[in-house]
Amino acid sequence: MPDTEIIIKDTHRGLWYEDGSMVKVLTAGRYELPRHRLFGRTPKVEIALVDIRNRDLTIKGQEILTADKVSIRVSILVQFAVIDPKSALHAVADYQDRLYSDVQLAARRSLAAMSLDEILTNRNRLSDDILRDVKEAATGYGISIGRADVKDLSFPGNLQEIMNKVLAAERTSQAQMVEARTKAEVQRIEAETKAHNTKVQAEADADGIRAKAHAEADAIKLKVVAERTAVEERTKSASAYEQHPALLRLEELSVLQELGRNANARLYLDFKDVVKDD
Repeated sequence: MPDTEIIIKDTHRGLWYEDGSMVKVLTAGRYELPRHRLFGRTPKVEIALVDIRNRDLTIKGQEILTADKVSIRVSILVQFAVIDPKSALHAVADYQDRLYSDVQLAARRSLAAMSLDEILTNRNRLSDDILRDVKEAATGYGISIGRADVKDLSFPGNLQEIMNKVLAAERTSQAQMVEARTKAEVQRIEAETKAHNTKVQAEADADGIRAKAHAEADAIKLKVVAERTAVEERTKSASAYEQHPALLRLEELSVLQELGRNANARLYLDFKDVVKDD
C-alpha cells in the first residue's frame, strides 16, 4: 500500500507535482498525500526533494595558460547553496553541472588575463573575478555562491623548481630585511640612550659648575664682608686712638707685655729722639 504522507526536513525543500505540473514548494513539515478516490480521477502526486544546505564544489585540475603564456594547473573550491528550489530544478537540466561549467569558464577567463606573478601574489583576485562573473548568472537558476578560492596551484616541473628558488630567495631577502631593520632599531635605541646619558651627564656637570661658582661667590662675599668689618673696626680704633692717645700707649704696653713673655722675641729701640743731658 503506498504511503499517504511525506515529511520534509529542515535541510530540504520539496516540489509538489500533480500530474507533472508543479503546484507548490513544500517547506519543512508533514504533508498528507491525496488518497485514492472510489469515484473520479485521483491526480498522480510526485515530490522532488532539493537540498538547501551549503555545499562545496571542487573544480579539479584545470590546465590554463596565463597572460604571459605559462601553463598552470589549478583547482578551485566553490561554496554554494540552493536558494530557489524551483529555479534550481526548472531553469537548467542540472544546476550542479551548470555551476561547474560557469565557474570553470570564469576561472579560465580570469587566470588567462593575469600574469604568473599576479596569480602568485594576488589569489584573492581570482575569487573576486569568479564571484563577479558567476554570481548573477547563478542566481538565475536558484544558486547563491558564498566564496570561490584557489585550492591547489601547480606548475610544470622546471618552473616549479625555479619558483621554489625564487620563493627561497624571497624568504632569505625578507629575513635579511628583518635582520637589518632589527639592527638599525638597536643602533637607534643605543644612539638615543647614549645621547640621553650624555645630556644627563652634561646637565649634572653644569649643575656642579653652577654650585661651585655659587659657593666660590658666597666665599668671596663672606671674605669681603669680613674684610670690610675688619677695616671698619680698625677705622674705629684709629679714631679712638686719635682722640685718646693714652689708649694707643696702653695698646703698645700690652703688645710689649706679650712680647716679653716670649724668650725668643727681640726688641729694637730707637733712641734718636732721646735728649742727652749735659
